[in-house]
Amino acid sequence: MRSLALVLEYDGTEFAGFQSQRSRRTIQGEIEQAIEVIAGERIRVVAAGRTDAGVHASGQVISFTTESCLPAEIWVRALNARLPRSIAVREARDVPSGFHARFGALSRSYRYRIANGTSRGALCRQYRWHVPGRLDENQMAAAIRHLLGHHDFASFAGAGQQTRLGRTTRTIIAADCHRSGDEIDIDVEADGFLPHMVRNIVGTIVQVGRGKLMQSDIPEILAARDRARAGATAPPHGLCLVRIQYGESL
Repeated sequence: MRSLALVLEYDGTEFAGFQSQRSRRTIQGEIEQAIEVIAGERIRVVAAGRTDAGVHASGQVISFTTESCLPAEIWVRALNARLPRSIAVREARDVPSGFHARFGALSRSYRYRIANGTSRGALCRQYRWHVPGRLDENQMAAAIRHLLGHHDFASFAGAGQQTRLGRTTRTIIAADCHRSGDEIDIDVEADGFLPHMVRNIVGTIVQVGRGKLMQSDIPEILAARDRARAGATAPPHGLCLVRIQYGESL
């Protein structure tokens, strides 16, 4: 038995998220079907991040074990020949036995892209949230930096998730917001994320950019541990999983 890790990119527009769902099209379902054809065995993959419906990835990592002896570079070509054009394998690598894409990850990094022009664009509409009206990116950057460090992020968990999750503490390692022309990027790296956490953070930070919240309100929102105190959930299509950080195992 051999362990493999794959680095994937995908356009999540047409999919009901990463995780397999009965009678719905998912990234995991497409990958596992392609692997079964190539390896001749049913395989269950593990992902570093279980992205929601409509969320994209440029650096998703999955792992699985297989009896196949195909070289790693052949896996890349064989999978890309069978996967839909909206999913691509960037890299395949042999990894130590016991490597786990999810539990072995040290951190995950997401980028959320906002189009902040006066009129919406057509070419990038699937990858950016159009927010009309000038946002104050400096206040947004100051606001998101309040989230750095180890905190209870219950206020930014998906609605109704606090009780189910039990532990809602996470550590945000890096967070920033910067503008280039009419585009604003929000980058967040953490040791892990709660369901909808990044999108809820973005929705709140946008309210700061609009002047409806103050950047100094963020510590109070965190301390409240109340989802109702934070902003609305940003739409999924602006979000992309960009990088998974591991130690020497990958």
